[in-house]
Amino acid sequence: MGPLSAVLCVVLLAVNACSAASVNPEDYPADDAERTANDNNFFDDYRGKGCVDDSGFVYKLGERFFPGHSNCPCVCTGDGPVCDQPECPKIHPKCTKVEHNGCCPECKEIKNFCEYRAKTYKILEEFKPSPCEWCRCEPNNEVHCVVSDCAVPECVNPVYEPEQCCPICKNGPNCFAGTTIIPAGIEVKVDDCTICRCHNGDWWKPAQCLRRECLNGQSLS
Repeated sequence: MGPLSAVLCVVLLAVNACSAASVNPEDYPADDAERTANDNNFFDDYRGKGCVDDSGFVYKLGERFFPGHSNCPCVCTGDGPVCDQPECPKIHPKCTKVEHNGCCPECKEIKNFCEYRAKTYKILEEFKPSPCEWCRCEPNNEVHCVVSDCAVPECVNPVYEPEQCCPICKNGPNCFAGTTIIPAGIEVKVDDCTICRCHNGDWWKPAQCLRRECLNGQSLS
């Protein structure tokens, strides 16, 4: 090998070494674009090619599918899913449990009881929330009640017994003779000189009294 050949070899080796030392990925934007393109391969864009549901499944154009568990069925188009919009039946107004697992909501449980004063009653069940009330749970889930209409007691001292609606006269009909209560239907001597009697049927009126002539508290008759 002559002197000229040796010099050329040295120059070529030096150039190769410099080239290898100066290669840096950051100095080549084209390499970054290529790497980005490679990364995008993991996230394919299906627009105009197909549709993807909530679980990541891909459907072809024209294919029918359900995007989610509570969605209506859709058809995959080039502009995206086109979904059915059916006219769903109305939910019963007394429905107590509604499920949304399909295209339309579905009633799973209808109220079959009545609520009255924080208590529940079965359909057609009869009950007495108070001594004066008689109630029933109607099929329309409404409670209808009848309140007792008590007769006017025939005494001036009626009493209310437990679990009874209307007052009663425990000692029978009576009336007032002054401040004294006397039984009705008989003459009552309220003192040595006075005899009283209740009005027939008019217990609220004071008794009719007859006062006789007395001398020193003794009747002269």
